[in-house]
Amino acid sequence: MATLNATEIGQYHAQGYLVPGFRLPAARIDHLRATLDKLIRDNPGVRPEKLVSAHVVGQGSTGKNDEGVKGSKDFLDLAMEPEILDMVAQLIGPDIILWGCHVFCKPAGDGHETPWHQDGHYWPMRPLATCTVWVALDESTTENGCLRVIPASHAAKTTHPHLMEDREDLVLSQRTADEAFNEADAVDLQLLPGEMSMHDVYMIHGAKVNHSTKRRAGVALRYMPGTSVFERNLNPADGKSGVSVAFATRPLWLLRGEDKTGRNDFKVGFPVP
Repeated sequence: MATLNATEIGQYHAQGYLVPGFRLPAARIDHLRATLDKLIRDNPGVRPEKLVSAHVVGQGSTGKNDEGVKGSKDFLDLAMEPEILDMVAQLIGPDIILWGCHVFCKPAGDGHETPWHQDGHYWPMRPLATCTVWVALDESTTENGCLRVIPASHAAKTTHPHLMEDREDLVLSQRTADEAFNEADAVDLQLLPGEMSMHDVYMIHGAKVNHSTKRRAGVALRYMPGTSVFERNLNPADGKSGVSVAFATRPLWLLRGEDKTGRNDFKVGFPVP
C-alpha cells in the first residue's frame, strides 16, 4: 500500500529523508527502462545524468523542450502516479504542484559524480519547499553510485554556501562548503528497481562516481506545496548550475488541491490551443 505510517512520516520530518515500503511493479519499471533507452537515443548531445525536464514533450521541428531535451510523456505519467501522490500529500499537504522531473542516468564505468549539495540552492520557489521522489529504474548500490544523504541536515532550513567546481566530470558545478556538514554521517540509500526515496529541499545529498560495470538510473520527481510560488524571474545559481534550466518557461502542473498563493502560472510552457 502507498500509505506512509507514523514512523515513516516522523523520520522524514526529523531526518529529512525516507525510503517508503511502497514499490512500483516490475512491469512498470521495465516499460520505463525502455522509455529511458529511447530518451537517451533521442538526446545524443546531452549527458545522460543531465536529462532535465524529461517529462516535458517539446514543440516544433526538433521536438525538444526549452531546456534542450526531447522528453517523454511516460515520465509525466510517472509523476502523476496516484500512489506516489498519496505519499507526497502525507508529507507536504493536499495541494501538490509538479514543477520538475530530472532523469539521472549514470553509465557504467564513467557515470559522473553528483557533488554534495542542497536542492534549494538552485531552485526558484519561495518559500523554499519541495519533496523530491527519487524512483530507481536500475538497482542503485554503493558500487554504482547510489544517492547519499546527510541525516537531519535539513533541520535548520537554511541553504549553506556552495563553491564552484571547475571540473567537467560533475553533474552539478557547485558543491556545499565542507564546513556545513560531516561526510562521515552520510547514509547510502540503496534501492532495488521500483523502490524510491523521498527527501526535503534542504537536505544535503550527493552521489559518487559510477566506476562499476552496472548502469545506475533514476528519476527525480519534484513536488512543491500550493503555498509556494515558482518565481520565474529567479535563477538562484545564476546560470552556473552545470545543467540547462529555463525556469521562465517551464510548465507547472497542479496535480491536487489548489494553488493557495494564486500566483502560480499553469499556462506558461504549454502549447497554445
